[in-house]
Amino acid sequence: MSDTHPSRALAEFAATLKFESIPGPVVRRAEDLFLDWFASALAGKGARPVETIARFAETMGPADGPSEILIHRRTSSPLLAAMANAAASHFAEQDDVHNGSVFHPAAVVFPPALAVAQALGRSGRDLLLAGIAGYEVGIRVGEFLGRSHYRVFHTTGTAGTLAAAAAVGSLLRLSPQQMLNAFGSAGTQSAGLWEFLRDAADSKQLHTAHAAAAGLAAAYLAHDGLTGAQHILEGVQGMAAGMSSDPDPAHLTDRLGTRWALAETSFKFHASCRHTHPAADALQQLMRTHHLAADAVTRVTARVHQGAIDVLGPVTDPQTVHQAKFSMGTVLGLVAVEGRAGLAEFDAHYKDPAVVAFRDKVHMELDPEVDRAYPARWVGKVQVQTADGRMLEARVDEPKGDPGNTLSRAELEDKALRLAQYRGGASDAEMRSAIARVWSLADAPRIDRFLATQA
Repeated sequence: MSDTHPSRALAEFAATLKFESIPGPVVRRAEDLFLDWFASALAGKGARPVETIARFAETMGPADGPSEILIHRRTSSPLLAAMANAAASHFAEQDDVHNGSVFHPAAVVFPPALAVAQALGRSGRDLLLAGIAGYEVGIRVGEFLGRSHYRVFHTTGTAGTLAAAAAVGSLLRLSPQQMLNAFGSAGTQSAGLWEFLRDAADSKQLHTAHAAAAGLAAAYLAHDGLTGAQHILEGVQGMAAGMSSDPDPAHLTDRLGTRWALAETSFKFHASCRHTHPAADALQQLMRTHHLAADAVTRVTARVHQGAIDVLGPVTDPQTVHQAKFSMGTVLGLVAVEGRAGLAEFDAHYKDPAVVAFRDKVHMELDPEVDRAYPARWVGKVQVQTADGRMLEARVDEPKGDPGNTLSRAELEDKALRLAQYRGGASDAEMRSAIARVWSLADAPRIDRFLATQA
């Protein structure tokens, strides 16, 4: 692999990756991640921003087509199905995250991969290969762009365009040069700014919808001969030049073919921004250990990394359920008052007086140790002051869902069933059938629809 032209090296890897070269445990992990994504997409059903984007897609596209729009049991073109499914899977805040890149791969990789696999009649192996290629590319691009990028840009929207292009390019069987052109066209469309959080705006789902669609389009256009920038990542006017002050090109080619970044991806346990999870786990542990009730707590200090302050800091008085998922105080309040910060707890209780009272006791402070570990490790530390004068502390080195503290397949199945039931996205029987199909994806000769049309 070329160190002098990392964009080309990454494109060559994505274009030449073969299913047979991927270790079995990585394939199994890809199946796990696909199931987690599929269920997260179903949980987006009925959410206003998701329905708005899905309606737009359906208005712009054919009334039928080869690719499945999961939440509506309809079909459309690959482009518009990918757009709708990407929006749906990034709403419930239950989709996966890769720590080192601070990137949510599934929401931008699997929607275009599934849509194109269905359109082209590809096999389950082809779908898994495409997903793995997308993860490996997107994660490395996120790592390359670095911490400075994430302060302003939503990495899932930016690196996500290249991840989607890699996945679709794999299914289209692009040559290395075509894949490089696809990366150029994807990268020049990269977008996504965090400013939406300050207004409780709907842009987060638009970011994934756009990234999935832009990457898909870039791959198809490259297949038909459209050229793209050859140094889109590291060039003097490329992505890093405009979007980062600390890029590290070494990340782009880091152990390609031997380090499987997909296997480092974490599942979400709490239904909230991942930056809240370490502190939520630590508080949950502390309150159980000391048998504390929420009203016995007078102050909570969450000791966090700078990224948590950058993303969560603007949210002081959340006005919507989705904005509440980016409020450290609300998440910890739900953990303290309700025992967990799940989908149902957010919907029913994020504005409850007891939760709001606890929210107002929570403060974030930058912790040098936690910040040094981030983003490779997301350490959770909390300090709790009690009404009887005690000062208690707890820490978590691997939040629930991290590779070293992962969800088992039984836990993933339980989570998938809950997500499918959350807004009626699929019945118990339908979801169990889908789970069985996912566990045997590598043997599927063709990717057909997962859900039957509803009358």
